[in-house]
Amino acid sequence: MNLGIVLALSSALAYGAADFIGGVGSRRHSPWQIVLVGQAAGALAMLVAGLLLPGNPATPDFAWALLAGVGSATGSIFLFRGLARGRMGLVAPISAVGAAFFPVLVGVALGERPSWLVWVGVLAALAGIWLVSRETASDQPARVRGALTDGAIAGAGFGILFIALAQIPDDAGLLPLAANQLIGAILTMGTATLLGQPWRPRRGVLGWGSASGVLGAAGTLAFMIATGATSLGIAGVLASLYPAVTVLLAATVLRERISTGQRTGIGICTLAIATLALG
Repeated sequence: MNLGIVLALSSALAYGAADFIGGVGSRRHSPWQIVLVGQAAGALAMLVAGLLLPGNPATPDFAWALLAGVGSATGSIFLFRGLARGRMGLVAPISAVGAAFFPVLVGVALGERPSWLVWVGVLAALAGIWLVSRETASDQPARVRGALTDGAIAGAGFGILFIALAQIPDDAGLLPLAANQLIGAILTMGTATLLGQPWRPRRGVLGWGSASGVLGAAGTLAFMIATGATSLGIAGVLASLYPAVTVLLAATVLRERISTGQRTGIGICTLAIATLALG
């Protein structure tokens, strides 16, 4: 298993844990407050790391960071809103389908030519993610529709985030990632203000948002490095396995029920990882 695959899986672990913490926090506070604190905490962490480990960023790197910030803010806002009003085992996996699908398409458009084994792994991962996200009988239809909408928009945002991050070279250092997080924070404040949503953090928000933000920033860093060691498509699919982490944490900590279909989906995702590693 090469370094790129290990880092992409590490990214999934970090993103999954960040989403779980942010989702729990969003049930107690405004999702906008959680996202804002998370983006700000991630920006501060990346800024400190970037000053300690300087790189050579160019203007296009910050342009890609701007686009990544738009995707990150959009994905986080709708994901946390969905997690706050729906089951974690439904919203997070739906978002992952888009997050996995868009990088694969863009990677092929940019000239990547995965082997047939890689395509098998990609298709298996998408099927597994979908199984993890299937509706359970106890969910109300209106609640499910809202969760699906939030998850779909979040997936598009995270897909944009993954694609933009892949365009930033390793030697650019961490300052573009700090800019990505800062832009996300600014966009969160602006959008919340326009929509009349509460975004000014309260004391109780700081712990939830900071923990989620630092973990998310770690996932972003791992993903960006992973794209330098493996293809964008493979890295995007593997990083998009984060819902399995969120679902397992929700089942362990919150005692959310994992259906038979979700268990099957997690198993298929595990097999997909092995297939992608061999490919």
